[in-house]
Amino acid sequence: MGNEISFPRQHARTQRFTLGAPRNFTVAPDGSQVYFLRTATATSRANGLWAFDTATRAERLLVDPGELLTDPEDLSPEERARRERSREQAAGVVAYSTDQDVTRAAFALSGRLFVADLASADVRELPVAGSAVDPRLDPTGRRVGYVAAGALHVVDLESGEDRVLAEPDGDDVTWGLAEFIAAEEMGRFRGYWFSPDGEHVLATRVDNAPVARWHIADPANPSVPAAEIAYPAAGTPNADVSAALLGLDGSRVDVEWDRAEFPYLTTASWSAGPPLLQVQSRDQRRVRVLSVDPDGVRTVAEDEDPHWLEIVPGAPRWAPGGELVRVLPRDGANRLLVGDEVWTPDGFQVRSVVDVADDVLVTASTDDPTQTHVYRVTADRVERLSTEDGVHGVARGGDVVVLSSAGLGHFGTRVAVSTGGVIDSHAETPVLTPDVRLLTVGERDLRAALLLPTGHVPGTKLPVLLDPYGGPHAQRVVSARNAYLASQWLADQGFAVLVVDGRGTPGRGPEWERAIAFDFAGATLEDQVDALHAVAATEPDLDLDRVAIRGWSYGGYLSALAVLRRPDVFHAGIAGAPVTDWRLYDTHYTERYLGHPDEKPEVYDANSLIGDAPELVRPLMIVHGLADDNVVAAHTLRLSSALLAAGRPHTVLPLSGVTHMTPQEQVAENLLLLQVDFLKRALG
Repeated sequence: MGNEISFPRQHARTQRFTLGAPRNFTVAPDGSQVYFLRTATATSRANGLWAFDTATRAERLLVDPGELLTDPEDLSPEERARRERSREQAAGVVAYSTDQDVTRAAFALSGRLFVADLASADVRELPVAGSAVDPRLDPTGRRVGYVAAGALHVVDLESGEDRVLAEPDGDDVTWGLAEFIAAEEMGRFRGYWFSPDGEHVLATRVDNAPVARWHIADPANPSVPAAEIAYPAAGTPNADVSAALLGLDGSRVDVEWDRAEFPYLTTASWSAGPPLLQVQSRDQRRVRVLSVDPDGVRTVAEDEDPHWLEIVPGAPRWAPGGELVRVLPRDGANRLLVGDEVWTPDGFQVRSVVDVADDVLVTASTDDPTQTHVYRVTADRVERLSTEDGVHGVARGGDVVVLSSAGLGHFGTRVAVSTGGVIDSHAETPVLTPDVRLLTVGERDLRAALLLPTGHVPGTKLPVLLDPYGGPHAQRVVSARNAYLASQWLADQGFAVLVVDGRGTPGRGPEWERAIAFDFAGATLEDQVDALHAVAATEPDLDLDRVAIRGWSYGGYLSALAVLRRPDVFHAGIAGAPVTDWRLYDTHYTERYLGHPDEKPEVYDANSLIGDAPELVRPLMIVHGLADDNVVAAHTLRLSSALLAAGRPHTVLPLSGVTHMTPQEQVAENLLLLQVDFLKRALG
């Protein structure tokens, strides 16, 4: 394609160049097929289910959502909530489940339930009671579970019998779904797990009655009633989460643990051996791993940390030999433990557990946190499977490994199959190519990325734009080209763009992650300032008299914080969906880092922004989606009200109908253009 399309339009219509890229890989146990999701083109939103034959390297489309469904999608409130929590912006088949032998796949379209035979590509629809959410095949492939109207159903594929295993016993009760806090902050998006023989289901029961009710209105449509949501703000009650073993024979065994002491159910799995649950104390300093069987519940591990214990994707789980696989902070590293044995070396930061067999497949970072590699770990050996610099992911079935690789030397993610061949990407090629310089700066060896305008002439002074996220659980400074596309476009508008990952960001070990405990405002802002000054000391073209900062979510908080508390450094800020008062953010995230607001009110005061309103002397634009149910618009409105009361000029840009994501094409495109216009005016 030519250059007739602008980058902001391209960036928006391709959903940040994710459309057309293959995703959600499943490898058949015999290694013969790789199944995955992909949209037909770089701008179509509807994913189909595809197969890649590892022998012939041929691809075929198994499920075309356009043949099964007409747009627009008709999603239930439960499914909309699931997609918002998982930041899912695509359509069509956004998730699928297979049996253990990977012969069938189950998925939902607009609440309708479908099962595909993966060999023949025959697809049949199953009648369901209501709008089906989160369909999952049992490991034997004989039955499929789903949730509708808060009830957990199981359908027999041969007879068509649809039985209800558990149904709500109250208006606020659901079975088999993840509650808000699990999906938003714990990475647990599901609420039921089949036994290996398909005869039992471990299911969560969620009672939202204790949770405070908030109301999200659409001011642009005053005739539409406000949506009521159960939002567990810091210091307030969470949902009451319990679990039960449900037999297809009608039996039920409640899973008993000390829920007052361990209210959070963070993870669960059921593969080899009995089902596992990991539960966590409210202060997140203690976790307990429970094994469940019809005879009762036993504690198989208990761990604690003076600050908090992170939830690691894929762990804990059983190894085939019956040992427990965990990831825990030990001697300065997030280490892999199998049983009581540590399997990973010093300086090896495990990020996720992908697969457990006689070996353990993990993703991890070592000396360079901008890179994430795939490793095969055994008791006596660590072998790196990803060979090129970059950020890598993996799926495995039998002896076949599918490696997804992003790097600075190419656009997007390349997907290679270990038997040979690649899975094609239909993603669009961006109209610009980032020129990224990765730096290590300052006394804390902060990782930073610097981007200058294309064709920049040395000796020409440039205003500086910091473009961080800067908070826990997310990195912006990574060895992947696509991560810097928007930053390069911003640079090409006449800025030196600096991206910095400070303390609290992942990949550098427990001590680094915990350095922000009780101190968001101090540590994360200090690192942005230190990196700016360190880079400017070696880059004379950076004009420290014209420095702006922009960010979204935590980055929005950091941007507002910067202009309020360090106007000597920052001359303008754009705060997108910022948390301005941490008492208005959710329990699990906020209390992990800042403690309980009743116990540490001074910490909340020191880290929130409302009290800083009278100090604003720099231009500040605040952008917020009015439909945001994660960082609600009250954050922006309260800060704006305080600024107005203090007589401080500022700009508020409300986005009608927009959530914490900005998926609408025109909104996403114009948001970039408006930000540049604001920055140029603010910096003169």
